[in-house]
Amino acid sequence: MVYRYKTKGTCAAFIDIDMDGDVVRDVVFYGGCHGNLQAIPRLVKGMTYQEVKDKLEGIRCGYKPTSCPDQLVKGIEEAMAAFASASSES
Repeated sequence: MVYRYKTKGTCAAFIDIDMDGDVVRDVVFYGGCHGNLQAIPRLVKGMTYQEVKDKLEGIRCGYKPTSCPDQLVKGIEEAMAAFASASSES
């Protein structure tokens, strides 16, 4: 299932996150630094949420308190909560 996360405090505006349980299947960033935003999805594909969190949470972009990798962690957390909520309603 794909979840669209609206980022906060980064150049990227949105992240589409495709999850299979707690495993990242695919990630697409919209906006931001083109090279980095191609690399991040390739690196996290197939990783679990915890693996992504352990590697990327808290990364900052210059003077900003967050970054695209940090926002990806927040997006995955939000996606997993939304998927769990949708599953419990079924």
